[in-house]
Amino acid sequence: MDPSLLQILWFLLFGLLMTGYAVLDGFDLGVGVLSMTQRNPDDRRLMVNAIGPVWDGNEVWLVTGGGALFAAFPLVYATVFSSFYLAMVLLLLGLIARAVSMEFRGKVASTAWRDTWDWAFGVGSLVIALLFGVALGNIMEGIPLDANHRFGGTFLGLLNPYALLIGLLVVVVVCVHGALYMALKCDGTLRDAMKTWATRCWVGWAVLYVLAAMATVFAAPFLLAALPGSPLGWLALIIFLGALSYLPVALRADKIGRAFIASSVAIVAMLGQVGLGLYPRLVPSSIDLSYSLTIANASSSPRTLLTMLVIALIGMPLVVGYTIVIYRVFKGKVELTDHSY
Repeated sequence: MDPSLLQILWFLLFGLLMTGYAVLDGFDLGVGVLSMTQRNPDDRRLMVNAIGPVWDGNEVWLVTGGGALFAAFPLVYATVFSSFYLAMVLLLLGLIARAVSMEFRGKVASTAWRDTWDWAFGVGSLVIALLFGVALGNIMEGIPLDANHRFGGTFLGLLNPYALLIGLLVVVVVCVHGALYMALKCDGTLRDAMKTWATRCWVGWAVLYVLAAMATVFAAPFLLAALPGSPLGWLALIIFLGALSYLPVALRADKIGRAFIASSVAIVAMLGQVGLGLYPRLVPSSIDLSYSLTIANASSSPRTLLTMLVIALIGMPLVVGYTIVIYRVFKGKVELTDHSY
């Protein structure tokens, strides 16, 4: 069954929403993970306040992406959420821990109290990044779906070597992204520390990407099957390699803004490679690829897709506009006040 134009448009729209989430929430997850590397409580407070005004707006992209998946591809939504049920619970706990930690850390004048919530902030960020990466790895590799699209695996089965490798890759990527964002938002020794972490994690990004590419040849060869004849696939790869190569150059030249843009472009291009490799599948089956959930066999009715597309065309500019306004209002270096977190 060939996909319709509406189904293709919703595949692209869902990919756009999740890519936007990866770029925007990626850096604040990275800031959270890296906060655990800082011993100075004032530095940790700066890091919390650097993302304080924007983190909830960034997560709007995740909520919108989930809504788009539910509306456009309800069978995928039901299968993924039921298959990854325990992982989703842990993910929600991580999201809750981050949100609560930022609000609660300054409510009691106690070092132990603040340290506890700072660790909750860091560990919650790490759990979220790792679980998103593991989930992505499982989708890339395929999960055990039978002919009736029923999941036949276990939670421990989701923690396979390939998925964990992708999970580690995602953690390192958000750390690079977060370190660059934090370097833009602060000065002094913390800025120097963030530049150092960005360099270290960039090396990890490059190494893990090569390892993941090699592992994909064996774990998910179907992702690479269309690459030789795909101009878009080669374009995404070239853009990714160019952005990833330029990032340390900009970093050494102390052009942090350009390095952050390069990191963003590399994330978009990397996810673009995944999307192109998956198309037209949304959830491949590791049992038999013919059992996979695709944009053709898992979508809503044409009327539903058209109605939701009209709503999306009205709502998306509002989300983008809100995001732009928030970042313009809170641009510049972080300044701590009595009202800070």
